[in-house]
Amino acid sequence: MAAGTLHVTGDAAADELLNTDGLALLIGMLLDQQVPMEWAFMGPASLRTRLGDLDAARIAAMDPDELVAVFCAKPALHRYPAVMARRTLDLCTCIVERYDGKAELLWEGVDTGAELYGRLRELPGYGQEKAQIFVAILAKRRGVRPAGWEAAAGPFADPVPRSVADIDSPESLARVRDWKKAQKAARKDKQDRPLKP
Repeated sequence: MAAGTLHVTGDAAADELLNTDGLALLIGMLLDQQVPMEWAFMGPASLRTRLGDLDAARIAAMDPDELVAVFCAKPALHRYPAVMARRTLDLCTCIVERYDGKAELLWEGVDTGAELYGRLRELPGYGQEKAQIFVAILAKRRGVRPAGWEAAAGPFADPVPRSVADIDSPESLARVRDWKKAQKAARKDKQDRPLKP
């Protein structure tokens, strides 16, 4: 499979990892909440540096407290490092149990967008929006486009620069930031829904 075209961290090596390693991409998306996108998607490269590699089976076998310590070491890998360490361990355990430790098997060979979305929703930490955005990332940045992927990705399939799936350059990152800022001013979320008071 060709490398992806995601460029979100501002660091060439970190972006290359996201574009060539399925587990890195899944972890980056997992971490993408309550922190800037760049910080979240930089997490897999930082984790690889601290562990020496990025291997689902190795992470799944770690003592949870050990992984928490890795996440909490300064600078912390997330605003909520202990919570995200445990979620990362749960994610890796799922990848080991269901996909033989190979993250790419989650999307390789899927026939429909609905099947892909369903697999993503089964992952720890992947709710509706996160799964939809990941479907869009795979389609827009990695060329993984099973039949019906647009319906599975929902609003994230469109050309509006609303998520990380739309970022392939510093310019597109700026467009996504500007769009999100405008949405916030209009009191709307990433799916154009009114924000709850």
